[in-house]
Amino acid sequence: MITRIDHLGIAVTSLDEAITYYENVLGLICEGREEVESQNVRTAFFAVGDVHIELLEPTSDESPIAKFLAKNGPGIHHVAFATDDITGQLARAKDHGARLIHEEPFAGAGDKLVAFLHPKSTFGVLTEFCQTAR
Repeated sequence: MITRIDHLGIAVTSLDEAITYYENVLGLICEGREEVESQNVRTAFFAVGDVHIELLEPTSDESPIAKFLAKNGPGIHHVAFATDDITGQLARAKDHGARLIHEEPFAGAGDKLVAFLHPKSTFGVLTEFCQTAR
């Protein structure tokens, strides 16, 4: 059901500064920006082969990204796995003891349905499942 690593989410305090780094230092091209109001976050994506880097900047102090930054500072926030059956993947994870942050997928960036597993049940890694919305 998991088909590949879709992206790595990286929390940043300034999307503009981080984009400049990824473009100028690494030579990557920003594919676009998007605001996900439900998560109080702005995103920018960069392709690296078949995997993407997703930069995440909070738009509110209530954002999960703002809370992450306050606790940990900038850095890797999550790993996202593409799946062709997000509902089935969530059920499988739950059946095998993973703690779900989201019981149901919701609309995320990049026209995808997303849901997260709690890092306390995934060896410390916030894990996202994502599926292209149909």
